[in-house]
Amino acid sequence: MDKEKKEESVDILLTRSVENVYPSKESLKNRILTGKPMRLYCGYDPSGSTLHLGHMISLKKLAEFQKLGHHVIMLIGDFTGMIGDPTDKTAARKKLTRDEVIRNATLYKKQATRFLSFSGKNPAKIIHNSQWSDKLTFLDLIEITSNFTVQQMITRDMFQKRLKDEKPIYLHEFLYPVAQAYDSVAMDVDLEIGGNDQTFNMLCGRDLMKAVRGKEKYVMSLKLLTDESGKKMGKSEGNFVSLTDSPNEMFGKIMAWPDELIAPGMELLTESPMAEISDTKEKMKEMKINPRDAKANLAKRIIAMCYSEKEAERAEKEFNRVFKDNDLPENIPEIIIGNESVPYTELVVILNLASSKGKAKRLIVQKGVKINGQVNDRWQEEITINTGMIVQIGKRRFAKIIKK
Repeated sequence: MDKEKKEESVDILLTRSVENVYPSKESLKNRILTGKPMRLYCGYDPSGSTLHLGHMISLKKLAEFQKLGHHVIMLIGDFTGMIGDPTDKTAARKKLTRDEVIRNATLYKKQATRFLSFSGKNPAKIIHNSQWSDKLTFLDLIEITSNFTVQQMITRDMFQKRLKDEKPIYLHEFLYPVAQAYDSVAMDVDLEIGGNDQTFNMLCGRDLMKAVRGKEKYVMSLKLLTDESGKKMGKSEGNFVSLTDSPNEMFGKIMAWPDELIAPGMELLTESPMAEISDTKEKMKEMKINPRDAKANLAKRIIAMCYSEKEAERAEKEFNRVFKDNDLPENIPEIIIGNESVPYTELVVILNLASSKGKAKRLIVQKGVKINGQVNDRWQEEITINTGMIVQIGKRRFAKIIKK
């Protein structure tokens, strides 16, 4: 790669999906252009059993660095995950056990292989932060925390909100950014990347690296995929698209996104050129392109990255068949029921279309449930069971009853 092309690739690396770089983009660019490989990481706390499209943003960025020859670490926070990151939380997170976080992370590597290479000449590494954090003594903790102040921690906006609302702030929540900061020191990294909501924690690592090793650690904060209310798409908000979702599920969920997410989604989750993204935004603004078509194109590109172009085409055809032509999906889950009749709310739960009878009742009353294509809002009704009966929730969730 000649000098001009290399500089161009580095410029894209430091701008696309990137909100900020500390101490500056220029200084990190100069470091990269020295040609000396950097050691960098992004941390993933196993607070849930699957990664999602929000994680895809950082995985794609790690992959860009890996392709340029840098040494990438996917850090599994099996220690920090037990504490629970207080970032953006108005109440303390539930603490998890080691068994829970290990179980949650079971599929993380498999999902990450869609973006990172864990073999070959420059393989990405998976490391667990319990390797060093489990070994820290109380004396070590005192030494590490002496580099931070209470004022530094308490100024965080979510803590200020809790103080105002007279909600408790637990001491272990102050220790989360300290534990994350120590990860950088333990791995002796040159760069940490993460969502912009992690900026405080990542900068704590930069401060600690200077104090303990006398070394600069660069920090790259990435843009987040947020909905129109400003909430990030993720596990905590319950609006995420899981990397374990099938292509059909992914396509349907993405098509349900508001139009405002099309351009950000193209930038953060696809390889679409920035010029094309700007052109799409302009054409939608001038009503020269149907947002539905732009969204379908976005869904196909995301699915192609997560699965394949063939699967993306199939998902689009299935979506159009069901929602444009009003046909039923080809593969509807079948549930065997032995009773002659079942209370309506109980039936919806048995069919895995609601997690509780209370939620089932709300869906039924709100006219969100169809039986054989007809809305039925009589939640107190006893439903007679017949083979082939199809129950539907919303536009994407179906179940077929097989009478035993």
